[in-house]
Amino acid sequence: MTAPGIGDLTQRLRQGQTTATEHVQSVLHAVRTKDTLGAFVTAAGDEALRAAEQVDRRIRERGPDAWRGAPLLGVTVSVKDLLQTRDLPTTRGSRLTNRRPRQDAPAVARLRAAGAVVIGKTTTSEYGWSASTLGQVTPPTANPYAPHLTAGGSSGGAAAAVATGLGEGALATDGAGSIRIPAAFCAVVGYKPSYGRVPYVPNGVERLAHQGTLARTVADAAALADVIAGPHPGDPDSGLGSIDRPPDSPDSRARPIGWIEYEGTSDEIRKVTEQAMAALRDQGHQVERTQVRCQDLYPALVDILAAAEAAGTPPQDEERCDPGRLDIVRYGRTLSAAALLRAEGVRQQLRTRLRSVMRRYSLLAMATVPIEPFDLGAIGPPWAADPRDLLWLAWSPASYPFNMTGQPAVTLPAGLTGSGLPAGIQLVGPVGADDLVLTVAHRLETELGPPPPPRPQHALVPATERTP
Repeated sequence: MTAPGIGDLTQRLRQGQTTATEHVQSVLHAVRTKDTLGAFVTAAGDEALRAAEQVDRRIRERGPDAWRGAPLLGVTVSVKDLLQTRDLPTTRGSRLTNRRPRQDAPAVARLRAAGAVVIGKTTTSEYGWSASTLGQVTPPTANPYAPHLTAGGSSGGAAAAVATGLGEGALATDGAGSIRIPAAFCAVVGYKPSYGRVPYVPNGVERLAHQGTLARTVADAAALADVIAGPHPGDPDSGLGSIDRPPDSPDSRARPIGWIEYEGTSDEIRKVTEQAMAALRDQGHQVERTQVRCQDLYPALVDILAAAEAAGTPPQDEERCDPGRLDIVRYGRTLSAAALLRAEGVRQQLRTRLRSVMRRYSLLAMATVPIEPFDLGAIGPPWAADPRDLLWLAWSPASYPFNMTGQPAVTLPAGLTGSGLPAGIQLVGPVGADDLVLTVAHRLETELGPPPPPRPQHALVPATERTP
């Protein structure tokens, strides 16, 4: 079973070719019986079917006007297990007690209000600490193209669900690449909006975490994100995503684009992603190789993240913590206020540097991740797989800088490597230039074409057996 795109589903509902109830029943059945990769922690129940019945009632009563004010009628979405949901438990990928109230996060509530139906919660690492889904609550999510390898993380469950057609889209979070890394590893689209464009409640003190979307097309990822955007009183930073909005229109033609190749990019990834460079040039863009250097950037990220993890983890919780995350927590407790201020100073230097770069280029482009997916049972490639070395995110240098600056970024499939593994291409714009980033991404997606679908794989463990 493969869920259709949002446009196709809407057309089928309008023409009476299916009902929302039939569609939701079909997707839920697939989640419960065909999730062989461990994408889901929990599948939705009767409330999802009741929501679908309400959608059908609205369509019967209003006809074509049913979509006015509710553009996502009948669309099935999954929600990353970090985000609160009123009808499904939220473990946050942890054995620790979730003390937050059982109510919808603002983005979830907005999706439901637009007619979307939540079909389940997707797998994540504990509190989203690593760029994998390795943890203690469920087995890690496997890659749709090679089940012995990781789907990436921490939104790996969301990416694998979308890649295998278990829902039209997914709601996820990205604190240092957690949407874009698994999207690249699973050959789907991942969109991290400008910081503050989508409210995050409770707001993260480290000011790195964004909420965004995954889907099989840029248009679907954008449609979901459009619904969840906008200020919210629970997030004091919400609304900031438009501060630097460029004055010109989001016309996608003939743009100066800076192409960055990060150190450690493999030959296989380079071969695939440079096809995207050629496609951008064919579309009339002036693509120029460039570099963006910022001294001590990764150590600054480590200090900011580790301090935040330490602040949220009292000593009495240690016994039930993920051991890898606990290594980061303990390092965070050693940091002084002066060390954190130095890290924030590095972040400001990066913001200043990139503002200068973005005056020269409308967009930046690069391989989303410089390496192919690594082992399913690891948090990174071998040289970064021990959290005590504090290198647990160092292998993905194209992702975390744009969390530190708050810039919008979208990754889309660039093709498959010689090993048959996905590679992604990332476009990054100035803060507030989300429309431009998405417009260029949509045109590039059309040029590159859809990725080959995952080959049928041997079943691992059905989702129903993974539920804690």
